[in-house]
Amino acid sequence: MLDPALVTWLDAQAEALDQGHGDPQAVLGQLAAAQVLRVGIDQALGGSGGTVADAVETLANVASHSLAAAFVFWGQRAFVEYLLHSPNAGLRERLLADLLSGKLAGATGLSNAMKYLSGIEALQVKGLRDDQGWTLAGRLHWVTNLRKGGFVVAAAIEEEGASPFVLAIPDTAVGLTRSDDLQLLGLQSSNTAALSFEQVPVSRDWLLHENAKQFLPAVRPSFLGLQCGMAIGLARRSLSEVEAHLQGMRSFLGEALQVLRERLENTVTELKKGLLDGHFLTQPAALFKLRISLAETAADAVQLELQASGGKAYLTAYGAGFARRWRESAFVPIVTPSLVQLRAELQRQASAA
Repeated sequence: MLDPALVTWLDAQAEALDQGHGDPQAVLGQLAAAQVLRVGIDQALGGSGGTVADAVETLANVASHSLAAAFVFWGQRAFVEYLLHSPNAGLRERLLADLLSGKLAGATGLSNAMKYLSGIEALQVKGLRDDQGWTLAGRLHWVTNLRKGGFVVAAAIEEEGASPFVLAIPDTAVGLTRSDDLQLLGLQSSNTAALSFEQVPVSRDWLLHENAKQFLPAVRPSFLGLQCGMAIGLARRSLSEVEAHLQGMRSFLGEALQVLRERLENTVTELKKGLLDGHFLTQPAALFKLRISLAETAADAVQLELQASGGKAYLTAYGAGFARRWRESAFVPIVTPSLVQLRAELQRQASAA
């Protein structure tokens, strides 16, 4: 269960956060105050205990109220996972407490890298080694949770003649430039922008992992699993709205509601099991299929909500919540890796088998 104060704030701010009228700098602080960022992290490290499956469930609960807030939650929590998987204990000790308290924003920055891992896209940031570390040049076109009050971003770096590696880069680095917020269809208050690297010096103590091809597969289950929480929460909320519209009436919509709900929760159970038993580390295709299924279920749930509410959903006075969920459902298939990219990777794997 979420802190009631957070639920009240999310419900009051959901429309403003989606449209960009809300304060994007406030989201992370609200999440941190409700302690949701600590779920699934060992208590010895400042967490509240539990597993990454518990973190997925918590993120889904946030998404049922605001996908914009859940998007920020995902970016922050994914960066924390990178620290937890990094052999750089010193970096973890420097950053983790501030990330969990919301003092520092963590931006995943690895969407490009995940596409690189599947052969979809080249790495967009290059590094030139020197005595202190590296000098970086390039651009990340779409990064979330770049809070203007202070952020650190993860990025996979290409180095000529060496294996790609993964760095954490602080917003104070000389030559790092944040663009204005991208003008999105929704989820505007998510601090989503582009980053330009113009001869940015970064020392070795910011190294997350020296080998991206080892690190990325290790963090991919958490990266995608937490991402699935957005679809789960959106689908659950739309299905609860359907139930409220039907008010116990027996109809074919009621049957469709039951079918969708069972499909959703069966998929969620399978997702949590795979995250906990490590299955997705060796069988990433299974996780890709679940991500696709959850995105499709979310789209079907929003469509069913439209049918259950009828013309009222199209009236501005009554349908604002539905209109927001409709926009949110349009985002779920395109967040990296998109459904098109996942299907292409599954097809490639099938052809290579």
